[in-house]
Amino acid sequence: MKVYVASSWRNEYQPKVVEALRIDGHEVYDFKDSGSFSWREVDPNWSQWTPDEYLKGLAYPCAERGFARDMSNLEACDACVYVMPCGVSASLEAGWARGVGKLLIVYVPDLREPDLMIKMAHVVTDSLEVVRETLIELKKVKRRRHDNNQVRPVWRHR
Repeated sequence: MKVYVASSWRNEYQPKVVEALRIDGHEVYDFKDSGSFSWREVDPNWSQWTPDEYLKGLAYPCAERGFARDMSNLEACDACVYVMPCGVSASLEAGWARGVGKLLIVYVPDLREPDLMIKMAHVVTDSLEVVRETLIELKKVKRRRHDNNQVRPVWRHR
């Protein structure tokens, strides 16, 4: 099963989530791998940008490449795991995934600040084991659905 892990570069839990899901046999997109995008490719002083400089930076070929890579993996995923704490990009990715009907799991191993809108997720948990079990169950359901198109999963908050 294809899983998109949405999180932050600074999130210390993200690598553990990617590793655990790969151990479970999922194909996991890791935005931190060797082909990843960094604003430093555009400008070493990116953190000091004005809004105008930021908007110009979005048009650089490396930014276009990074966006296309992330977006194609997001479109191809079966499920999105949103690992808190994280920022704007991860929130947009998770919202987009939920909006197009993909399974959205929010994993809260640590908290920067509470957010009400995570209630839109199918599963919200502070347990990596619940994340793993949910994805394993989805894989089983997909397998059964492949064998019998009448099976439909039902998801609820945990």
